Order: sequence, then structure tokens, then C-alpha cells
Amino acid sequence: MLAIVSYVWILVIALFAALPALSQTQFAAAAPRPFAPGSDASPPGDVPLSASVQASPPLSTEERRGDLLMIHIQYQAALDAYSLVSQPSAAVWNKMGIAYQMLFDVNNAARCYKESLKIAPENPGALNNLATLLDERKDFSAAERLFRKALQVNPRSAQIFKNLGTNLLLQHKYRESSDVYAQALSLDPHIFDSQHGLTIKTPVSIKDRGDDSYLKARSCARAGLNDCAIVQLRQAFDEGSATRKKVAKDNDFEALRQTPEFERLLAEQR
Repeated sequence: MLAIVSYVWILVIALFAALPALSQTQFAAAAPRPFAPGSDASPPGDVPLSASVQASPPLSTEERRGDLLMIHIQYQAALDAYSLVSQPSAAVWNKMGIAYQMLFDVNNAARCYKESLKIAPENPGALNNLATLLDERKDFSAAERLFRKALQVNPRSAQIFKNLGTNLLLQHKYRESSDVYAQALSLDPHIFDSQHGLTIKTPVSIKDRGDDSYLKARSCARAGLNDCAIVQLRQAFDEGSATRKKVAKDNDFEALRQTPEFERLLAEQR
């Protein structure tokens, strides 16, 4: 039976506005899951949490304080601040959900995301975040539906495409996952790059982790992103999902084979 490892799914919460401009701060997905299932949730994959919510009224003092505490990774204190908001908006409920999720309180996180969606049913950020929770619970079909709904609202989100690609991989829908990863890359060529931010660990099999790296390598190679392809392919070799023979037969790497970086990578595998 395949060993289970704690794989870091990068859950990045970026700010639309510059950090000093706290009066306009909103969180947004920068990086799924899968596992932040968005979980790199992201569980194998990446599923970043998104706090973007459509136009909101000016932030209250309590919400501003909560946002500042979130930036400083003080999640419980941020929750205490958000709880003082007299009439929480969809954005506030979503941010509370993120704080709870970062504290591994998935029940309260789900409750908050659902409250956010009651106010703004079409909000892609809350839909994405709730989907990452479902991925963590291995309810992949339900999570897929939410990711797809989020993309109907925001079809230009490379992050949500990336999260959906990871979700499909976890369902072993490899062809669909590869196609969706390609869409993510077409929107943001750097979507697979390592990013700094909040992380959450979710158990995932070594095989799924390796398959994820290999599919990303193929998608990067097809897009002509050689550096990205080499990084992901090296990970796939390290995780056991790539072999010299397998890579030699894969037409997606045809152009990559002509590069010195590819030759060095293969030489390392001897």
C-alpha cells in the first residue's frame, strides 16, 4: 500500500491592494488544494484560498483590524475582531472561513463559507474555498461542481483552474486534469511556480503527488514553458512517477528534449 505523506498544498492569500491600503484590502486566491484542495490542497495539487468578494461597502474598524491580524497570521485574533462586525458582509464571512480553515476548524470554516454564499451566491472566492474543504474531506465530485461553478463566474482565474486540475487528478481523471492545467497556464504562465504564503498540510499518497508533478510537467512542456517543465519533471522523477523510458516515449516532451537542461536532468537519473 502506498505510503501516505504530508504534502504541502499552498494556500496563498494575496491582497488585491497594496498592504498599506488596508481600507481597500480584500483577500484573493493567488496560488487549491488538494488539497488547499487548494490545496500545492492544496491535496496534491494546489488549492489556494480566495477571499475576493465582489464590491463591498467601506470596511469597518473591526474588519480592518481583522485583515491586519490575518496578514500577521494571527488567525484566532482575527476571528475575534471579525466577530465584532455588527452586520458581517459576504466578504467578512469568507475571511472568517479562511481563518477557521487555517486553524484546521473545518466545520466552522464550512459554516462561514456557506453564510458568505447566502449573501453572495455567485461569489467565486467563497465557492473556491468551500470546494477546497470538500476536497480535504475527499468529496471530490461535490468539490468539482463548486470549482466549475466558480469558473462560470470568473473564467479568467488561473488559480481556480489550477485547483480544478488538482481535483480532477485526485479523481484519476488524468486527461481532463491535463487539459485544465493547460488552461491555467494559458492564463498565468507562472501558476505552477513556488509561491510564499499560508500553507496547510494534507495527507496524500506519493503516487498522486508524483502524478500531479508529471501532468504539470507535460502541460508546461506543451505550452513551451521549459523552465517550468524541468522543475515539475524533476519532482516527478524524485516522486517516482517519471522514468527515463516513460519520458522518452512521451511526445509532449519532444521540444524539451532538444534543450541542455533536459539532457542534464536525464543524466541525473542514471
